Amino acid sequence: MDDRGLRLIVLIKQVPDIEKVRFDHEKGRIDRSSAEATTNPFDLNALEVAVQLKEKFGGIVTALSMGPPQAESTLRDALSRGADRGILLTDLRFAGADTLATSYTLASAIRKLGPFDLVVCGEKTVDGDTAQVGAEVAEHLGIPHVAYVCEVKEVVREGIIVTSRMGKGYYTYLLRFPGLITVTKDVNVPRLPTLRDTIKARRAQITVWTAEDLSDVALLEKFGISGSPTQVVRVFTPSTEGRKGKLLQGSAEDIAKELAGILRQLGVLR
Repeated sequence: MDDRGLRLIVLIKQVPDIEKVRFDHEKGRIDRSSAEATTNPFDLNALEVAVQLKEKFGGIVTALSMGPPQAESTLRDALSRGADRGILLTDLRFAGADTLATSYTLASAIRKLGPFDLVVCGEKTVDGDTAQVGAEVAEHLGIPHVAYVCEVKEVVREGIIVTSRMGKGYYTYLLRFPGLITVTKDVNVPRLPTLRDTIKARRAQITVWTAEDLSDVALLEKFGISGSPTQVVRVFTPSTEGRKGKLLQGSAEDIAKELAGILRQLGVLR
């Protein structure tokens, strides 16, 4: 942090409305056309963290997203909620990216943006639910990171003090700048945009970067499918069937024999 305030970057993703989206069981994937696109809810918490820091310490908030051209609407939503500028990474060469290729692309864009103090990410996305991208971005950039931040306690000149919930424990860290945090939904309540800010955001200019725009800071073969060592083969809805009970009747000897037979069928006993 310098005298001009904090240089903050928020990673934002456009996702389908998870409460309305349908699954294509035949193809084993999410049918993204079945529901309206919206901003990933966890990313709104990340944006609120950044905007509150800007309001308290000054600075600039950049919202960064990777997705198809229509993801521009998500960046405009971010602008209406307090971000100062929006950058969209969109190119067919980014398509099919797994978490490694996605994080590499986002990290490359951050590197191109220049010096920064803090990158803020949502804990996870509701369509992927991996919670991997934030940490991977930090690793690509070679900066420290803290995951599952539930409270921002204080900002000092050299870094930010945060509380992270890991399992049943709470841990307090001093994260030195430049760094990255991923935040949970417990960290705050995102603000709602005003009508005035929404109208202003509609008129704002969104910067669009393609793969070529990142070629001076990245290797093109690490984008999209070519840079993805993993692929999603199939998505399925888990069974909601609960436990089944069976009542054993008869003498103690009969019940013991029947129970032993059941355990053998299940492979518990040999």
